[in-house]
Amino acid sequence: MLDKEIVRVKVTGEFACFTRPDLKVERMTYPCMTPSAARGILDSILWKPEFQWYVRRIIVLNPVKFFSVKRNEINSKQGRNPIVIEDKRAQRNSIVLKDVSYIIEASVYQKEKSEGNPPRKYVEMFRRRVKKGQCYRRPYLGTREFYAEFMEPVGNEVPITEPIPVGSMLFDIFYNETGKPSPLFFYDVSVENGVLNCEVAENDRMMESSHLQPSADSEVSAYLYEFRQIEDAEFDMEVIQ
Repeated sequence: MLDKEIVRVKVTGEFACFTRPDLKVERMTYPCMTPSAARGILDSILWKPEFQWYVRRIIVLNPVKFFSVKRNEINSKQGRNPIVIEDKRAQRNSIVLKDVSYIIEASVYQKEKSEGNPPRKYVEMFRRRVKKGQCYRRPYLGTREFYAEFMEPVGNEVPITEPIPVGSMLFDIFYNETGKPSPLFFYDVSVENGVLNCEVAENDRMMESSHLQPSADSEVSAYLYEFRQIEDAEFDMEVIQ
């Protein structure tokens, strides 16, 4: 069930890199934020297992400016064994975005209707957290070193007017019923009048994505339950006041 109410959050940053997965060697960013990056920012502000964020639109506020930078990276993924940086270090050129600013518009999606946890509750919690600058982890713009500032939109923001042709874009990572991930792309993408429309068929499919959940008797589930109880109690107190 998709809630009709729309939440809006403004995110800005000095640099951003929404890496194109089709370019393997050097990092090359998309010209604007991807839906998966927008969902990650929303989740960093408010995440609950009872609902998902349905990203509706990404509004581009600043003109697209590319910037070239050379960075030290590693050629291996972190596993159980420690990585010797000196053996795995590699210098790569990165084409990143500079001075970015976006407005993300999204709604709450719940697979099953819940009388005790209506969408309105999460909408108000999200708005309260944005107003106070609260987040579970620091949101970032594509890569972790490019942190994002988030705030309430002022209301006088003006999107760019020039069109931005994108082509194909990674929409998100889809998980099937067994938890196996696969990339989900959408095609013929372009930013028109400063707006990237995310209300497409791929978004509807993402609402069926299933992440493997910890068992009900695990320590992780117990921690999440206790954390939700505390946060819900704080929210109820603020509503009463």
